Amino acid sequence: MMDPKHPTLYWLELNNVPILEQLQLEEALLRTDARNICVVNQGSPRAIVMGISGEPEKLLHLESVKRDKIPVIKRFSGGGTVIVDEGTLFISFLFNQNAVNAAPFPEPLLRWSAELYQASWKIPEFTLQAQDYTIGPKKCGGNAQYIRKDRWLHHTSFLWDYKEANMNYLLLPPKRPDYRLDRPHADFLCRLKDVAASPQTLIEQLKKELVKQFYIEELTFRNLNFPPHRRSTQQLDLGAL
Repeated sequence: MMDPKHPTLYWLELNNVPILEQLQLEEALLRTDARNICVVNQGSPRAIVMGISGEPEKLLHLESVKRDKIPVIKRFSGGGTVIVDEGTLFISFLFNQNAVNAAPFPEPLLRWSAELYQASWKIPEFTLQAQDYTIGPKKCGGNAQYIRKDRWLHHTSFLWDYKEANMNYLLLPPKRPDYRLDRPHADFLCRLKDVAASPQTLIEQLKKELVKQFYIEELTFRNLNFPPHRRSTQQLDLGAL
C-alpha cells in the first residue's frame, strides 16, 4: 500500500543495457514523464560518452578511438567525458523540483546526492570533491546534470571496476578540478570493488536508504512508451574528424 507520508519513487533497474540506449531512455523520461524515477544500470558495452558541449578533437585520442571502433556518444546533459564498459555502475535520478530537500541547482543537488551515497554505503573517506565522488584523493564516480524549470536529472557513472588501457583513449581534459592536479588517470581513479562486496550490494543499500524518503514502486523497461519529443542524445560520426 502506498505510504501517504512519502512521495512515490519509481525504481527502474537494468542490466548491461548499452549506454546509448540508457541515455535515450533518460532523455525521454526527462522530457515526457512527470514521475520521480531512479534508473540503475549495471554495465554497458564499451563506449565513450561526452557532455553536450564536448569536442572530440580536444578530449580524445581520435586515431586510437577510430582504429578500435569505439562508439562515441554525445549525451543531452553537460559534464565531462568518460569511457564506460561492463565494469561501470550507472545511477540516475530524474526528479520533480520539489521531490527532495535541495534547491534545483548544480551544487545543492551534488551535495544532496553525495550525502545520500554516504548514508547508503558508509564507505570510509567517500566524499564530494568539485563535481566528482571520491574516496580519499581518488575519483570513483563522475556526474552530469540537466536542470530545467520543473524537473531535473542527475546521473552518475561509478567505477565498480575499470581497465587501465581504456583510459588511454582519453586526453587529459583542458579543464580539471583542483584536487586532480595533473595526475594521469591511473593515479587519479579508484575502484569501488576494492571497498564493497558487489554492485548489487551497493544497489540494495541505496534502495534501503531511499525507502526512508520515498514509497518505492517498480518500473519495467519493456512497458515504457513515449510520445514524440526532442532527442539530443546521439552517436557521433567520427569519419569527418
